[in-house]
Amino acid sequence: METLKCEEIIRAVGGTLISGEINTDFNNISTDSRNIKEGDLFVPLVGERFDGHNYIAHSLEQGALGSLTQREMESANDKVLIKVSDTLKALRDLATYYRQKYKIPFVGITGSVGKTSTKEMVSAVLSKGFNVLKTQGNFNNEIGVPLTVFNLDRSHEAAVVEMGMSGFGEISRLTSIVKPDIAIITNIGVSHIEKLGSKNNILKAKMEIFEGLNEKGLAILNGDDKLLYGLNNLLKFRTVFYGMEEELDYRAYNLESLGERGSTFDIELQGKEYKVRIPVPGIHNVYNALAGIAAGIELGISPEKIIEGIEEFSPGKMRLNILNHKGLKIINDAYNASPQSMEAAINVLKDISCEGRTFAVLGDMLELGEISHSAHEEVGRYAVSKGIDYIVAVGEYRKNIAHGAIEAGAGEERVFDFKDNADAARFLKEYLKSGDVLLVKGSRGMRMEEIVNILTC
Repeated sequence: METLKCEEIIRAVGGTLISGEINTDFNNISTDSRNIKEGDLFVPLVGERFDGHNYIAHSLEQGALGSLTQREMESANDKVLIKVSDTLKALRDLATYYRQKYKIPFVGITGSVGKTSTKEMVSAVLSKGFNVLKTQGNFNNEIGVPLTVFNLDRSHEAAVVEMGMSGFGEISRLTSIVKPDIAIITNIGVSHIEKLGSKNNILKAKMEIFEGLNEKGLAILNGDDKLLYGLNNLLKFRTVFYGMEEELDYRAYNLESLGERGSTFDIELQGKEYKVRIPVPGIHNVYNALAGIAAGIELGISPEKIIEGIEEFSPGKMRLNILNHKGLKIINDAYNASPQSMEAAINVLKDISCEGRTFAVLGDMLELGEISHSAHEEVGRYAVSKGIDYIVAVGEYRKNIAHGAIEAGAGEERVFDFKDNADAARFLKEYLKSGDVLLVKGSRGMRMEEIVNILTC
C-alpha cells in the first residue's frame, strides 16, 4: 500500500479527529490486531462474537499509529483516533477512495461456482501483459475486498478482484469499491438459495456487479447458462458470451479430456484457429479459460500470449489438487461445494481413474435451504450414474447421499455413511488399497481436508 495521510483518511471516511497529528502518515490498513505492523492504521470491526474495539489499545502498543473507532473514546495521547459512525462502512469508504487513485483496468468476478478458479485463470492470462494484483485466498467479502484494494501500489498495471455474497446488497457494496472495467459472471447456481429463495433472485443479486461497471466497460457472461444468456441484448453495457454453444462470441469446440494431464479445445480468435491446453483436469475448467480469453482479448493481449497464460494456470489450494500418497491418488477438492461443483469434481474423479477402484467421499453442501435433502440425494445418484465404485457420505445429509446412491442402483455394500470426518477417515485408512483413486469434497464448514490430512499423515 502507498502512504495515506491522516487528513485524507478523515476526509475519505467522513470522520472526526479525536487525538493525534493530522499530518501522520499510515503505511498499511489492518483489521487484525494480531498482525499489526509499525505504521498501521487499525480498523476495529464489530461482529456477532467479537468487537475489535477491545483491541485498540493493544494495536497501538504493537506499533499502529492510529485507529478508527465507532465508540466514544478519550484521547490516545500522541496516537491518532478517528471517530466514525460505522467502522465497516468506513473501511469500505476508505477502500473506495484508495481505489480511485489507480487508473488501471480492474476486472470484477462473481458467480455461483468457479469464481476463484476463474480469478486465477484471468490473472494467469493478464500476467502475460501486466503486473497483476489479484484477490488472495477467500478475501472476497466486505472485509476482504477492501483489504485486497489496499494491496495496490504503483507497480500494479491491472487488478482482478473476486466478489462473493450470501444475500442482496453485498455485491452492490463491493462493486461500488472496485468499479470494474470488466465484469465477469461465471454462472447462476443454487449456492445461497437458502437466503435468496430462487435462482432468479440469485441472478438479481449477482447482477449487482453491473452497478459499479464503467459505463464504457464490458460484461463477460457464460452463454451456456440459460439465465445469463437471457440477458442478451438487455444490458446497457457491451456484452460478450462464452461457452460451447453455437453462435457465442468465444466458443470452445473439439474438446478433449487428457485425464490427469488436463484438457484441450479449439477456438477461433481474430480470424485464426488456436488449440488451447488447460494443464489441470476437468472440462469445467474450459469455462474458466474462456472467461480468461475474453478478458485478455479485451485488454489487448495477443492470442499466443493468452494461451501461454492458460498453460501456466494453477488452481488454488484444496481445489482439485491431486496428491499421490503410497499408491493412492487423492483429489483434494475440499475448499467448498455446491451441486454444480460436486458434479464437476465427480467427473474429474471418473476422468483420471484407471484400473483402481474409485471412491467419492462427499460431505454436506451447506446453505441450500429447502432443497438440501433432494440436492444431496441427487449427488448420490449422479456419482453412481458416472460409474463411481464406492460412495462415502459424511455429515448431516449423509443418509440423503446414501439413499440417492442406492436408489440409483449402487449395492448397499458399496455405500457407507459416517457422522464425522474422523470416523470416515478411520474407515478409509483400513479399506483403501494401492491403486485406488478418491475424491474428497464438501462445503467449507465441513473441513473435509481433515480426511485428506489423516490419510496422508
